[in-house]
Amino acid sequence: MMDTVTDASSKPTSSSARSRMTGKQRREQLIEVGRKLFADKGFEGTSVEEIAAKASVSKPVVYEHFGGKEGLYAVVVDREIAALLGGITGTLSAELGSRETLERAAMALLDYIETNTDGFRILVRDSPPGQSTGSFASLISDVASQVEHILAAEFKRRKLDPKSAPLYAQMLVGMVALTGQWWLDSPKMKKSDVAAHLVNLAWNGLAGLEKKPGLISER
Repeated sequence: MMDTVTDASSKPTSSSARSRMTGKQRREQLIEVGRKLFADKGFEGTSVEEIAAKASVSKPVVYEHFGGKEGLYAVVVDREIAALLGGITGTLSAELGSRETLERAAMALLDYIETNTDGFRILVRDSPPGQSTGSFASLISDVASQVEHILAAEFKRRKLDPKSAPLYAQMLVGMVALTGQWWLDSPKMKKSDVAAHLVNLAWNGLAGLEKKPGLISER
């Protein structure tokens, strides 16, 4: 009987296991919990109480690490943007032809959507009030800024106005991002087929650009 009591007392309880978690481990746990809740319910639909309950901690622990829900959300969004931009800019740094660069960038975004579904759902939601980063619009701007120089070089080669490259970069990235959002909700097509159709429209559209475009109704 004594042996049984000794063995039972030597086993760590769930409470003692939690208490041994380091500050860094606790922070990572809260980030993962918050990431899942923000993806499922959005920023407004998620409460500090729910985050704390899912992590089996008290509300003050969440405030201690992040200052509140807003701070946790900002960390989650920053990590997702860094992961997405890292994947896309990695494809843009290679010495490739313009079409292959576009193909790889489209595939990088679709790869991210496929492997980081929760993260992408968070990024395409609206940011909380007062937050200037993390919205879908700001994400598109961040990615577009990475491809402007590629388009500008292509425009110069074709004797088109390179000053319009930022505008076309926004349009191209927006098209890919919105299509990726549609594909996430309706994953009926293969990823490579989605990328191929995206590039088909984007590349053939770029190939036929007019030097001075105008509206037919205004001619």
